[in-house]
Amino acid sequence: MAGTLIVLEGTDGSGKSTQFERLCRLMAAENRDFQRLVFPQYSEPSSALLKMYLQGEFGSHPSDVNAYAASTFYAVDRYASYKKVWGRFYEDGGLVLADRYTTSNAVHQAAKLPEEERDGFFRWLMEFECGKLGLPEPALVLYLDVPTELAVQNLRRREAERHTTGDIHEVDTGYLRTCRETARHAAQVLGWRTVSCTDASGAMRTVDDIGAEIEALVRTVLDR
Repeated sequence: MAGTLIVLEGTDGSGKSTQFERLCRLMAAENRDFQRLVFPQYSEPSSALLKMYLQGEFGSHPSDVNAYAASTFYAVDRYASYKKVWGRFYEDGGLVLADRYTTSNAVHQAAKLPEEERDGFFRWLMEFECGKLGLPEPALVLYLDVPTELAVQNLRRREAERHTTGDIHEVDTGYLRTCRETARHAAQVLGWRTVSCTDASGAMRTVDDIGAEIEALVRTVLDR
């Protein structure tokens, strides 16, 4: 019996990693047997091409590598992970939580395409990764939606705190804005659940407030 795959997705600076860690702590506190995944797997050899891409070795702008080529870099990394790390656990009925997945290609790579070509890319992507490569389809995808201006502020703050520099995705505000538009459309087309990270006034909601909504949505899947 196949397991349950739950994915947290969001543009850079959305607070996704924070919410993913919160969800993992919650599942651990409940003594649930689960496996946690974070993509890409930067410490693994399977990420070699995507690291070269993100570091600008194929071009300094995301559009220097077309959506289909870049998607294969990420897909190979996920395939290696599935075969080596979590495939057997999932196929035996296990719960898998993932910070990013195939969904990230839908957000970041479809953004390179004209609007009229994006739905076709979504179809190709799901057929390629889940059909041809045999990766599991998620039972639930939660998309954390944050206005681009706030996401950029979060990114710059994080870089200052960590003394790091963003990759070619993170430093391109125009690209991030297009990614958000693409993600919102992908959520509608692919059936993701959107979690708005801002309140009615446009201010960021608290971590706990957002986390409570995520928890409620996750339980709708786990309690089936």
